[in-house]
Amino acid sequence: MSATLYERIGQFYDSSSSLWEQVWGEHMHHGYYGTDGKQRKERRQAQIDLIEELLQWAGVEEAQHILDVGCGIGGSSLYLAQKFNARATGITLSPFQANRAKQRSQAMGLSQQAEFLVADAQNMPFADNSFDLVWALESGEHMPDKVKFMQECYRVLQPGGKLIMVTWCHRPTDARSGGILTADEQKHLNEIYEVYHLPYTIALPEYEAIARHLDLNNIRTADWSTAVAPFWDVVIDSALNPTAILGLILSGWETIQAALSLGLMQRGYQRGLIRFGLLCGIK
Repeated sequence: MSATLYERIGQFYDSSSSLWEQVWGEHMHHGYYGTDGKQRKERRQAQIDLIEELLQWAGVEEAQHILDVGCGIGGSSLYLAQKFNARATGITLSPFQANRAKQRSQAMGLSQQAEFLVADAQNMPFADNSFDLVWALESGEHMPDKVKFMQECYRVLQPGGKLIMVTWCHRPTDARSGGILTADEQKHLNEIYEVYHLPYTIALPEYEAIARHLDLNNIRTADWSTAVAPFWDVVIDSALNPTAILGLILSGWETIQAALSLGLMQRGYQRGLIRFGLLCGIK
């Protein structure tokens, strides 16, 4: 990963994570609102429901050693460690996030089960075949080399272990899906990339092609865009409360810019450009 991009992503999450936790809680990912996106529920419950729905979709009933790639402040890592009574290791580019995740693990009595590191997901500091579940929830979009990222996830996965990857994608570009991206669609994506420090996104079929080249077995994919799109409406509404506004002011311009750009993601889902892609497979 380029040092400049690495630093920008880390600094972005260093500056914004405290506000996110204060306003939106420990889970730094979408929520699940039913297959039709019409279920109404509290935001945190929707985020927990997403984790549970993903586990059910992927057929995960137990795990012993979990790797959370792009762990944020440990939301998924600690939830999964507690659920399965498992060991969990989380990696992030943000020193603030890693330290906060450690604090949260201690507060939850899980410090003996969970560890958190600042590490590059494209060059992980783990031996081959280390984990029986590799969980990558909304981190793939940050990776400048999607192939290298998935190769690393595969490398550290134990034989028989399962990879669950969920990531922001753009729409497929085959003829049936509308063909290549239009100039306006690419402009929209570029604006999202700039705000959220993303190098680029790819379509879900491209991730599937990479997975097949890695020789993953029992590969499954799904598009849950409809089920998660309402999350951005909830986030935008809650960003207007006084606590969030004060927090934004104190967090600095970069975080303010990200908040002002929430509508980019909302509109991206509305026009079918942004997709919420799922992939799982067994090594």
